[in-house]
Amino acid sequence: MSDNARLQRQIEFILEIDRLKQVLRRTLTIDKLRQENSAEHSWHIALMAIIFSEYAENLQIDVFRVVKMLLIHDLVEIDAGDTFCYDDHAREGQHERELQAAKRIFNLLPVDQARQLQSLWEEFEARQTLNSRFANALDRLQPLISNYYTGGRAWRKHGVKRHQVAARNCWIEEGAPELWRYALGLIEDAVVRGILTE
Repeated sequence: MSDNARLQRQIEFILEIDRLKQVLRRTLTIDKLRQENSAEHSWHIALMAIIFSEYAENLQIDVFRVVKMLLIHDLVEIDAGDTFCYDDHAREGQHERELQAAKRIFNLLPVDQARQLQSLWEEFEARQTLNSRFANALDRLQPLISNYYTGGRAWRKHGVKRHQVAARNCWIEEGAPELWRYALGLIEDAVVRGILTE
């Protein structure tokens, strides 16, 4: 224990966010052995931001800001859970649930850091900046890649169709047009191979 109140709040936050490792997503790991968790997803897309930054719609993005956004964007799932993106019923009220979660979780931190993370989360959600559009593109691309390379197992299990995948992932284009062309190629090939149906 520390008598440094700021450090103590930061430690409490670090302990709390460990819970993200317990939030399971519908997406499988590439080896098809298990569902990935939200912490793994966040780590994966943060690395994708570094690797794929050259494909951003605008090369003036701040990669470090994008990485920070991607590392914190799903912390709200500690309280709100992972909402399956193809389940319209489950998505009702999602933003409100996640907003309440963001306030609780980020406010574990000292005020200045709480405001910074809340602001980054809100920027990600709004998709109005170059950074947030690129971050959202990667957030959409990673599960698409995982679904493709696991033979569409999650798509098939949940009856997801080609038009749903295309509609869900079209945001990739506004943040990274070349990655969107790649994603479209995966979608079309998935249909040809029978791992995604029309």
